[in-house]
Amino acid sequence: MCPHTPTCPDPEGPDREAARTVVSHPEQGWSLLCNGIVVFEDTGELLPGGTAIPPHRPTDLFPTGVSSTVASSHIPAA
Repeated sequence: MCPHTPTCPDPEGPDREAARTVVSHPEQGWSLLCNGIVVFEDTGELLPGGTAIPPHRPTDLFPTGVSSTVASSHIPAA
């Protein structure tokens, strides 16, 4: 299916998002990857078999119950 060398990752593999983009529609918020996956700007995915992967971007930078003010006071200065 993939004409690239090395071939793009399998759509079921853990590295599936590393496949090359073949069609991009940023105005609509989606792109088609070489391995048949449709990725959405919210990081959700639609796999070739129809399985939907919910958005999975990191939104919680700190454990539940820890405010960013408290957490940042424990980060050493660079």
